[in-house]
Amino acid sequence: MGAHRLDAGAVGLGLGGASGADGLGFDEGDLKVLLIQRDLEPFAGKWALPGGFVRVEESLEDAARRELAEETGLQDIFLEQLYTFGTPDRDPRERVVSVAHYALVSLADHKPQAATDSRQAAWFSVDDAPDLAFDHEHVLATALARLRGKVRYEPIGFELLPAKFTLGQLQHLYEVVLEERLDKRNFRKKILGMGLLVDTGEIQQDVAHRAARLHRFDERKYQQLRKRGFSFWL
Repeated sequence: MGAHRLDAGAVGLGLGGASGADGLGFDEGDLKVLLIQRDLEPFAGKWALPGGFVRVEESLEDAARRELAEETGLQDIFLEQLYTFGTPDRDPRERVVSVAHYALVSLADHKPQAATDSRQAAWFSVDDAPDLAFDHEHVLATALARLRGKVRYEPIGFELLPAKFTLGQLQHLYEVVLEERLDKRNFRKKILGMGLLVDTGEIQQDVAHRAARLHRFDERKYQQLRKRGFSFWL
């Protein structure tokens, strides 16, 4: 029986401004993926998803978090296991089975910084990403499908927003992720009817348009309602 190595990595997804990775211009933002430029063979110089081999003493999640931190500088973010990829010829070096995870972050709060075996780390629009090393285009497509399916029945979309956000930003997030226009009145009626948003009493600052009220997601209340059978659906 041939040996194989176990790899863990993360598909980092963020919502941010069209002008770059700093998260500016949120209202004109799109969904982005965090990539690293490989510094080692195979595929030296090509862009790829962060990842690396699992250490003997590590859990899969610990390995994914370590690799994400080492290669991009991102830490303390939402991370969830995605899928296992094990096509025999997916890595030219040897047989490698990858347990992929996906991470959701607000670009405004997280600026990537390359380290270890990557030349640089940067955010790319998911609609304009470069050709990727290994089978990472398939991994990315799987992560996007998971996000677009799950964002309707679990409030994971709030991980892509800053802690305080407007209702317009929240609707924009769902429109970008789901790739469809949503009726403003119906969306606000449904999301406010759940009772999961807290009005902070604050408004936007330094904006050219009329300042909107800022809200935050009540995670504690959601968990309490969930234990009673509450179903989140948008």
